[in-house]
Amino acid sequence: MTRFRSALAPLAIALLGLTATPQQALAAPPKPVPVVQEQTRTAAASDCAPTVTGARTDARLTALFTNYGNDNSRLDDWTGADGTYSVKLPDGRELWVFSDTFLGRVNPDGSRPPVVEEGGSTVFLNNSFAVERNGRLSTIHAGTAAEPVAVMPPRDKDHWYWAGDATLAGGVVEVTYQEYERFGPGAWDWRWHRNVVARFAPGRLERPISVHDLPSGHGVAWASGVLRDGGHTYVYGVEDLGSPKYMHIARVKGQSLLGRWEYLKADGTWSQDQADSARVMDGVANEYSVSRIGSGYVLITHDTTEALSANIVAYSSCSPAGPFTGKQHVYTTPETSGNIFTYNAHAHPDVAGDGLVVSYNVNSFVNTDHYRDVSIYRPRFLDVTFR
Repeated sequence: MTRFRSALAPLAIALLGLTATPQQALAAPPKPVPVVQEQTRTAAASDCAPTVTGARTDARLTALFTNYGNDNSRLDDWTGADGTYSVKLPDGRELWVFSDTFLGRVNPDGSRPPVVEEGGSTVFLNNSFAVERNGRLSTIHAGTAAEPVAVMPPRDKDHWYWAGDATLAGGVVEVTYQEYERFGPGAWDWRWHRNVVARFAPGRLERPISVHDLPSGHGVAWASGVLRDGGHTYVYGVEDLGSPKYMHIARVKGQSLLGRWEYLKADGTWSQDQADSARVMDGVANEYSVSRIGSGYVLITHDTTEALSANIVAYSSCSPAGPFTGKQHVYTTPETSGNIFTYNAHAHPDVAGDGLVVSYNVNSFVNTDHYRDVSIYRPRFLDVTFR
């Protein structure tokens, strides 16, 4: 079982767009990266731009995860996590894909027991699943109830996987993961290493059928978001320099991420050479989404043009490849205050809601807060409406 690591706070700083850290500098491209010029693109976003009309708490999902996280019926059940991607399984169940995850029971006062290594009963894993069927959740992990293991286990103690977006290809679930590695004893001595995709059978989600390398050159972490549209699967990535963070776009023909990748170039055309992948725009978070809304496309992200921003924003386009323009305010997260911050908002277009369902994560810079108050480290959900 994995101990709760102090890497959560450094990760949060990186996600929120503060100064680039040494490990981020190591991941930077060795040469200047071309930038997409908007004048080279043919469609004006105003022609079909969805306009945000409102955002409010999704009461169903909020209650679902709150009640499940407080349920003490099983020792190895989910009590909190971040990441929060989703994909609908062939039988109609919703698969929720999480990164850092707490398992265990909740104390009567709403606190979380210490981790197992410190004599408590809380287990910490770097990734997990939950499956929703008919309004009920169940936790999925590898290992046993007594000794849970991440569904995407690390190769050794110095490596771990955090989840990206997921898709369904020929009845098989494909979940993207970014592998991170520790290279020294310091709190900042860790870095992104590579991208992979793990393939899972919908009826056997505890461990992958196979794991495959994804393109990992030039400092781009894929996939912040995935969108199937018009015969292609679009894959959205982030080149994380701390501040700024740049959007990159790739696509593959068909449903599977194992096909031949093409990368959006600065002139708006596509190349099979990842070195041609252009910086589409800055201001995106490490996790964001692009969704089809009517005849247009909307990008949902936390605003990383502002340090420690509580603002979720939207951009619009007539194409899944942008340009994304017309920045709109979506929501200001009320949790953001003191030690508490929010990050990585993105959409769940296949999840039923009163509008486009958007999740965001809540965290604290103080490790003990995660044990003092179990409600902090859980996703929140919104219904965002457009016209």
